[in-house]
Amino acid sequence: QVQLVESGGGLVQAGGSLRLSCAASGRTFSSYNIAWFRQAPGKEHDFVAGISWTGARINYADSVKGRFTISRDNAKNTVYLQMNSLKPEDTAVYYCAADQTTWGTLAGRYKYWGQGTQVTVSS
Repeated sequence: QVQLVESGGGLVQAGGSLRLSCAASGRTFSSYNIAWFRQAPGKEHDFVAGISWTGARINYADSVKGRFTISRDNAKNTVYLQMNSLKPEDTAVYYCAADQTTWGTLAGRYKYWGQGTQVTVSS
């Protein structure tokens, strides 16, 4: 089992940057694939980025490619999401999710979720 806690959200102007962190408890964190999702008001969870347990596989939603970077530090049990060139449409609650067997963009396949962190981008 793993518990996830997101941090790093906040209010930023368009064009600015934020770095989100997803800190995990549990000795087996390094065996989990991790993904970031976001949810805007009234919408479903949208896939943002994912990283495999080794870090060898990474994928991004088309909407964030070239602007966001996902990385992980297994020694610190933490996954990061560096977000640059932020746009108002990036405004959402951002969640990290973990699963040992799932790799992909479907939120329903991830077993463990954090509580989310709000990102607001003003125009």
